[in-house]
Amino acid sequence: MNSPAVSILLPVRNEERHLPAALASLFRQTLIDWELVAVDDGSSDATAAILDAAADRDPRIRVLHMPPTGLVAALNTGLAACRASLIARMDGDDICHPRRLEQQATFLDAHPGVTLATCRVRHVPRQQLSDGMRAYETWQNSLMSHADIVRDLFVESPFTHPSVTFRRDAVLDLGGYRGQGWPEDYDLWLRLAHANAHFARLPETLFYWRDRPERLTRTAGEYSLDAFRACKIHHLRQAFLAGVHEVTLWGAGTEGKAWRRALLAEGVAVRCWVEVDPRKLGQIIHGAPVVGIDALAPEDGKVLVTVGAKGAREQVRAFATQAGLVEGKDFVCVT
Repeated sequence: MNSPAVSILLPVRNEERHLPAALASLFRQTLIDWELVAVDDGSSDATAAILDAAADRDPRIRVLHMPPTGLVAALNTGLAACRASLIARMDGDDICHPRRLEQQATFLDAHPGVTLATCRVRHVPRQQLSDGMRAYETWQNSLMSHADIVRDLFVESPFTHPSVTFRRDAVLDLGGYRGQGWPEDYDLWLRLAHANAHFARLPETLFYWRDRPERLTRTAGEYSLDAFRACKIHHLRQAFLAGVHEVTLWGAGTEGKAWRRALLAEGVAVRCWVEVDPRKLGQIIHGAPVVGIDALAPEDGKVLVTVGAKGAREQVRAFATQAGLVEGKDFVCVT
């Protein structure tokens, strides 16, 4: 049996409400040479029946039934069953544009050096979308080049997981997905980056991401701010902070102090804090002095930027450049 052009990897649990619409968006794809590997992770509603009925109608669909063992296990089980060299992720409550698979597969075929391709995304429904999610959508969609994505890799997850298509072998070579107590997708992006993977974002909006209070990323501890922070520090210790025992934190606010606690737990102390507010200069916070940007120098060690207010990151980058700091070598933005 010939392998399909794309394997769609869909782990799902208890999605009877939105799953029919998600499946309908796959049936509307302009690229028809696909297989759907749907992993039912122990659903207790009609999800399994919906998937089985779809498989009875369409031979491109295979359903794997599992006990409720969790998302990471479901992802790895499905990934092992996928036959195509390209894997398109999908969730049971989202919607694909009809040309999503065609455009991502065509792009990856034409660019063999690219490991993962995503697209611009749009959250739905719009009427209940928070300001924070709107800002996150805008930020994600602004990262168009590999350089932009890598530059902001430690700010937040640059990809909406079910919007990506990646090369199967690249992910299998890294051992697939991992359950480390933090976001399994973000962990994968950081491991791929460490392995020198190349990323791309198509300019078209090809994916519609359903935002709702019960979404796993809003309810599970693996997706908390503390979990994201722990994931970032783990990966920073593999490269940017390898062998480093003290850092400068740019930003002495709530987020900066949370970073201090998390770093200290990993054996990294704060040498000093950087602030642009003259009222804070000269203070001592947790034993470290607060200094101005004029005190920064490349030879003074690594800097983590914990300032995430709107427009602040661009200002910090400008200040850092004036101080002679090189992003990625001397400083990294982490919020």
